[in-house]
Amino acid sequence: MRNRDFRRLWLSGAVSGIGSWLLVVAIPFHVFALTGSAVATGLTLALEALPALLIGPWAGVLLDRWNLARAMWIADLVSAAAVGLILFADRDHLWLIYLAILLENTATTVFRPASRALLPSVVGTGDELATANAINAVTSSAIRLAAPPLGALLLAGPGITFVLAVDIASYLLSAAIIATVHLRRHTTTEPPRPLVGLRAAVRHRALRGILIGQTVFLTANAGLTALLVPFTVNRLDAPGYVVGYLISGLGAGYLIGAALSTKAARLLGTRDLLAVTQLATAAAFFGLFNAPNVPVAVVAAVLIGLPGSVLLITAETTIQRTAPSEALASVGAIFFAADSLALLIGALAAPAATLVLDLPLTLNVIAGLAVCAAGLTLLVVPRHPASFTRTPS
Repeated sequence: MRNRDFRRLWLSGAVSGIGSWLLVVAIPFHVFALTGSAVATGLTLALEALPALLIGPWAGVLLDRWNLARAMWIADLVSAAAVGLILFADRDHLWLIYLAILLENTATTVFRPASRALLPSVVGTGDELATANAINAVTSSAIRLAAPPLGALLLAGPGITFVLAVDIASYLLSAAIIATVHLRRHTTTEPPRPLVGLRAAVRHRALRGILIGQTVFLTANAGLTALLVPFTVNRLDAPGYVVGYLISGLGAGYLIGAALSTKAARLLGTRDLLAVTQLATAAAFFGLFNAPNVPVAVVAAVLIGLPGSVLLITAETTIQRTAPSEALASVGAIFFAADSLALLIGALAAPAATLVLDLPLTLNVIAGLAVCAAGLTLLVVPRHPASFTRTPS
């Protein structure tokens, strides 16, 4: 935290994170309240995936040649403008919400790989990198813990307009903070090579394995997320905003997991840690979606967040250490594109499956897919530590 540039990147992430997590509760609840449709709610998640999937790999190639801090604050400004569109949406103009989601996530497609690529330049690739990722995860988890119930209270009180205004303000403040970051990463001077990140990820055995295992796991996670509001309303017989309390439970688990992540990394190798945390998260999925009431569901959400946090931090740090430094943004963009593909498939397939299967069966089938992801990770991710070394692109 004595590192000036890290401190500012951390602060900007915390500020924008508060507004974003308020919106995580607000948008699905708002769309479900307007339409009463699980499919329409799932579509909001699906649209989040499209920008990273379609333009993410190309954005990563350009980011390896551009000022990353500048790209991040411009992306924040675009996000603020996009959220402003939702202020004008109603049941007859639902397309404005979908357009806003597309624009905001286009900006996020630039912001996330830029942030991932900039962090090793700020703190290096040694122990400080794992610590920095853990600090960011602890902060994000604390926000997950506090912001969702706050969002639920604000939705029940001042309403959606106030929540949107807070989110817009958070993006603007984040942009102002990032604009003061002076660190300049050494950029590659090679001519742009399309899909250089994909080639680097596929050729490296460890990166390839993580890409496959995490994509399957995150597909299951996306499907369950798409059904979280219908589950809360139809199975728990609770108001839609109660989903905020479930997300808060996830935040509590993430907070604990983030604090334990560096110790967990010392106990298990990367492959085993990825598989164990995927399996533990899948078991907690079963607990959540078979919960008889809201308190039990919140406890299960905590148990999802704890291994889930360790899983994400482990994958993040491994990618940053292993990917070629001159193509780090490109490789990061490929992973975000894979995350988005998982989100798109899960968000569309899960609600569609409820039209054929009933909701409880659909939830349990998808949780079973998360168990399969853990087994797949053991097969495709190498065990030997030497496999997790940085190679030229």
